[in-house]
Amino acid sequence: MSPKFAVSYLRVSTRGQAERGGGADEGFSIPAQREANKRKALSMGAIVGKEFVDRGASAKSADRPELQKMLEYVKENADRVDYVIVHKVDRLARNRGDDIDIMRTLRECGVQLVSASESIDDTPAGMLLHGIMSSIAEFYSQNLANEVKKGMGEKVKSGGTPTRAPLGYLNIRRMDDKGREERTVVLDEERAPLIKLAFEEYATGNWTVNDLAEHLAACGLTTRATPRIPSVPVDKRVLNTVLVNPYYKGVVTYKGVEYAGNHPALVATDVWQQVQDVLASHVNGERTREHPHFLKGSLYCRQCGSRMIVTYAKARSGVRYPYFICAGRHSKREKDCKQKAVLIDEVERQVEQIYDRYSLSPELRKYLEKYLQANIKAEQEKYETELDGLRREKDKLERKRKKLLEAHYNDAIPLDLMKSEQQKIAKQLAAIEHQIKIYGQTFAGVSESISKALELIEDCGLTYRLVDDRYKKMLNQAIFSKLWVGEDGNVTAEFREPFNMLIGPIKGEIAHYNKEKARGAEALTDIFSVIANRISHFFGHGLNNDNLVGITGLEPVTSYV
Repeated sequence: MSPKFAVSYLRVSTRGQAERGGGADEGFSIPAQREANKRKALSMGAIVGKEFVDRGASAKSADRPELQKMLEYVKENADRVDYVIVHKVDRLARNRGDDIDIMRTLRECGVQLVSASESIDDTPAGMLLHGIMSSIAEFYSQNLANEVKKGMGEKVKSGGTPTRAPLGYLNIRRMDDKGREERTVVLDEERAPLIKLAFEEYATGNWTVNDLAEHLAACGLTTRATPRIPSVPVDKRVLNTVLVNPYYKGVVTYKGVEYAGNHPALVATDVWQQVQDVLASHVNGERTREHPHFLKGSLYCRQCGSRMIVTYAKARSGVRYPYFICAGRHSKREKDCKQKAVLIDEVERQVEQIYDRYSLSPELRKYLEKYLQANIKAEQEKYETELDGLRREKDKLERKRKKLLEAHYNDAIPLDLMKSEQQKIAKQLAAIEHQIKIYGQTFAGVSESISKALELIEDCGLTYRLVDDRYKKMLNQAIFSKLWVGEDGNVTAEFREPFNMLIGPIKGEIAHYNKEKARGAEALTDIFSVIANRISHFFGHGLNNDNLVGITGLEPVTSYV
């Protein structure tokens, strides 16, 4: 007599189980199930001729690739297959409806289901036991899902992270002082600084996601390796996922509700929101334009306000000449614009002259910095009272948010109402946190900011000529908000803050000083004296709120007390 033909079906629920090679003989590992099924087949005088394995697939649904392949194989070989062997009934299905459908298919093919560890057969008692075990498996699955959801809800309520932490963080296990295992999230020292840099850079609006991803990849930012997928440099898709994740501002999101997380925030709330605003502004897509030039993005048409773009004109001799032209006129969007094309070499020469015109000498830089630092120190004490008021208001809102969560858990308010109230509180908290940050930056870091800004424009004419195109672009974007090209081809500058605040009131005197210096004039001392008097007049009466805004480049300080 020839042996019976058996098909073995193996399944584990998680990839972790699939990746562990051992395990006890309870069916929690693939090798254990395989050996148990083989022994069962031999005890019935059968051999396992075909094996199907679902690695890391839940039995809540029958849409498992290997299960479907097994059923198709049984249908195609109904005259050959005698048994389908599983370690336990719950390996096949934990849904009573799916179990009935699978059993119907097997019976129609004349194939018997066999359990390696349960007394399942075609007798009335065996069929009764099968039905009972299948119902128990369904109950176990549903009860386990409820318990998992309950546990996850409690975890996020206390600020924990219920899933794998995103890029820039690491899930770790450690023992507390009582010997209990604690699962927590810490910063990934290798990737966290680059993730923070990604948010700060994209918030400036000067990057596309693709360009920033390439820059971060060049800096060494990679994905985390898994047992199946190696670590690779980040790409546009990965970075976009990072930039929209609120986890990085210290928030855990569960079922659409935001909870304050215990993990360290990588970015401030206002920076995260700036990134979302930039992403929203790019909803129609981002693109890198042709003909790159270090002045692109800084030059604007004085007549219509459109950007100036690069084009090339070809002479009869075949020589190509590069020009800046008005994008509005070129696209015929601005029909009344009469802006003429300007040679790029001419524009570059005039921008260099602008740097020469407003370059600070070491003496002027020192004198201006002295006045600014003295006045900032005098203003700092005025805002301490308001800062205390902001902190009290923040504590009040956080207590209100906590009470909302408690009311929701006690079924006092519905989920949609809690979400709405949470959004209102989140906006108020973000505004207050932004104001607190302004206070800190206004006084704690403004002195350093002033020094750096003045250092940047000290002898900036010489610096601009010496650096390469990449640094010229950075200087242009840092110092000027716009470089205007007039109809006559003349280029004028509009300073960005804080430079507009620092040198705007005295830029005429600075230009005169540098002009006389270039001519070798002997009356420089008198000109310097005039500038010093202007500095003293403008800054010598104290810095008001608008002055501080100009210097820091932040939004106005508004009291929330």
